[in-house]
Formats: sequence, structure tokens, C-alpha cells
Amino acid sequence: MYTTPTSGAEAPVSGPTLRRVLGLPSLVAFGLTSMGILSVVAVYGAGTEISDGHLPAAYMAALIAMLFTAHSYGQMARHVPVTGGAYAYASRAFGKPVGFLVGWAMMLDYLFLPMVNFLLFGLYLNSLLPGIPPQLAVLACLLVVGVFSVIGVGWIKKMNFLVVTASVLVIIAFVALAILNAPDLTMENVTRPLTLGQGGIAPVMAAAAIVAFAFLGFDGVSTLSEEARNPRRDVPRGIILSTLFAGLGYTLFSVAGSLIAPEWRSIENLDAAGTELMQRAGGDVLMVVFVIVNLGGLVLCGTAAQMSVSRVIYAMGRDRILPGALASLNPRFRTPHVAALLVSGVSLVALFITLEQAVYMINFGALIAFAVVNLATIKVLFFDLRKRGATGILRNLLLPLLGFASIAWLWTSLAWFTYLLGVTWLAIGATIFVLRRRHVGGPTDLGFDDADIADPPLTGARSVEA
Repeated sequence: MYTTPTSGAEAPVSGPTLRRVLGLPSLVAFGLTSMGILSVVAVYGAGTEISDGHLPAAYMAALIAMLFTAHSYGQMARHVPVTGGAYAYASRAFGKPVGFLVGWAMMLDYLFLPMVNFLLFGLYLNSLLPGIPPQLAVLACLLVVGVFSVIGVGWIKKMNFLVVTASVLVIIAFVALAILNAPDLTMENVTRPLTLGQGGIAPVMAAAAIVAFAFLGFDGVSTLSEEARNPRRDVPRGIILSTLFAGLGYTLFSVAGSLIAPEWRSIENLDAAGTELMQRAGGDVLMVVFVIVNLGGLVLCGTAAQMSVSRVIYAMGRDRILPGALASLNPRFRTPHVAALLVSGVSLVALFITLEQAVYMINFGALIAFAVVNLATIKVLFFDLRKRGATGILRNLLLPLLGFASIAWLWTSLAWFTYLLGVTWLAIGATIFVLRRRHVGGPTDLGFDDADIADPPLTGARSVEA
């Protein structure tokens, strides 16, 4: 059991704890890196085709939907400032069995999210250097990410700032060059993609369900509560700001794309629309710079995802729901190195699956976590803590309900295979929970107490008792 000190001084510890080194800028950079600012190119072609050229409108709709859920994550992070994200929030709201299943579902998301980045890294590097086999590039990226995950957030945050800055500069350059080289720059062509087309709202909303998955990763900020200097204040802000900045960046990029290619059907390869748009706007130079920056972003995006899942596994091991060895911290870096290395081992699956198969794995777990966090916000804040009144009804009831409704709408876009995989994964998790509970001889302890949901800000470091 570990407690929250009531004074400003750090409490004595009997073992290593996670290191509190992250401020608000670092948390925002982590969230942006987790989502991957340049990930907009991955769904540009499909989103443009489905929306019939109105991709910016689709991104705006998706951003609004994601902000509702980001708000719920922020509210829970403020009142339950422990590592574990949705796992911790669901456990606090609905008990250990539900918390475990949500954490287990999250692992389906987080275990395969790094693999998506590894596979994309292999594809992009192979396009830049055809002599390097994609699988060799995947393995190299996997090993680098494994090392970064053990080193920890103190050093990685510097890399995040570098890649985020480079990605923003690439987007700014693309937007500026798209405006300068647009074949027909008119106000109508600027505003048209932000409105509804002849098909009405249906194509835009269908595309929004697809591009919403570019936002996956903002929730990773919530897993860093025990590594933030002021988690109650900065983690909620980091979640909201990273989601907002990413959404605005995606929208701006897609508007510029519609200017440089006003007729989306003229794009020769929709699957590689990003490189083609960069080449149209800035020639080979901008295209090569984009690929290089994107490669760096994929490495750090994979690192952020792996760090997030390792902290969920660490929290579940610390709560004795998973084997306690998974709660081991590296004495030097104070990171959950056993959990991180386990994730690296599982990620070797990326050498044998396709990008499409990995994406299928992600969607189910992410939407499970998003939906339950919205419901947990209502349960903990509105009902348990009775935070009501005019502001409380809005922030702790109505906004989470809208968040849940938006996630329920996104469920309609999932393929049947995703449901089959998800139910099977949850069944495996339920079996593990029952067997593990019998093994430890009774109920497990959760990593928070009543102090964790108090209103005063967290002033001291959390400590682990023997």
C-alpha cells in the first residue's frame, strides 16, 4: 500500500519510486508524441475519400468528440492522481474486477499501438532506402524503443520536444507552400472542405469515425500521474491541450492538402497521400524531410505507447492483480523495466503480422477504456463525491454523457472481426483474473486510498511501503 503525504516534505520510502520530473510542457509533448502529429497522413487518403473531399470538417467533428472524453480523463486524473490511467479510474469507480478488465482491454490497445509504429517505420524507411528490408527496420525500431522505455521519461522528454518541434515546422512549411503553390487559391476553396458537401452530414460523420483513431494516445498522459511534478493540475491540462493542439494541427494540414490537391481524385495513391502532397507542395526536398521527421516521430510515438502500457502493467502488478515481479522498478532509472521488456518481447509479433491486422487489434481496447472513463467520471464525481450544482452537472454529468455517446457512435465503425477479437481477449483476461485472485488468496489491494480523491492538490511524492 502506498500513501499520499499530507505535508510538503517527501515521505520516507523503502524502495525506488517513479521519478517526478514532468511539468506541463513535457506532458503536452508526450501526448502529442503519443498521437503522432504527422499521423494525419496515415488516414488522409481514406478520410478524404469517405468524406468526399471534406476531411477538415471530419477532423473538426472528431476533435469535438475526443475533447469530451479528454475532459473525463482530466477530471479523473485530478481526483485519482495515480499511474494506470483508465485501469485506476475504473477500479476506483466500479471495483477491482471491472478495473482489471478495463486495464486488460487497454493492454490490447497499448500492446499493438507500438507495433503499428514499428510497421510504419519499416514501410517509410524502406521507401526512403529500398535496400533495407522492412522487417529489419521493424526489428531495429523495436530494439531502440525498448532501450528508450527503460531509460525513462527524464531523457525521453527532450527527444519529444525535438520531434514535436520538427513536426510542427514540417506542417507549417507544408501549409505555407500549399498556399503559395495552390492551383486555385480562393476563399471558396479554403472554406469548402470545412463545410458539408452534397452528401450532407453522413459522409463527414463516417469519415470522422475513421480519423478519430488519429487521436489515440492522448490518454497515455494519464498514465504519467506519478511522474508529474503536479499531477492534479498538470495532467488534466496536458490531456486537454495535447488533444486540442493535435486536432487543430490535423485540421490545418487537411485544409492545406485540399488546397494543393483541390480534386482529391487526382491523388495517384491515396494510401501514400502524405508523401504525394508534400512533393506537390515543396518538391522532393520537403518530401524527404517529411519522411525523416516522420521516422523520428514513429520511434518516439512507439516509445510513448510502450511507456504507457508498461505503466499500466506496473500498476496492475503493484496491486497484485498481475505477478508482483512486473512492479519492479529499475534502481537507476526508476522505470518499470520488467514490464517494459515484457512489452518489447510481445512486440516481436510485429515481425509476423500486417499493418491492417495490428490496427484491428487497437480499436477495441481504446474504445472500451474511453467509454468506461466517461462512466467512471459520472460515478466517482457526480454520485460518490456529490460534485453537483450548475458547474458540477455540466462537468461531471452532461459532458461525460456526451463523451460516452460519442464513443458509442464510434463503436459503429468497427469491423466484426474487432468485436470477435475483443470478446476473446476479455474472456482470456477474466480467466486470468479469477486464477490470479485464487493464487494470492483473496482480494487484491488497489493503489489508492481516500486521500487520492480529495480535493486539495498533491504536494508531496507518493511512497511505497514494504
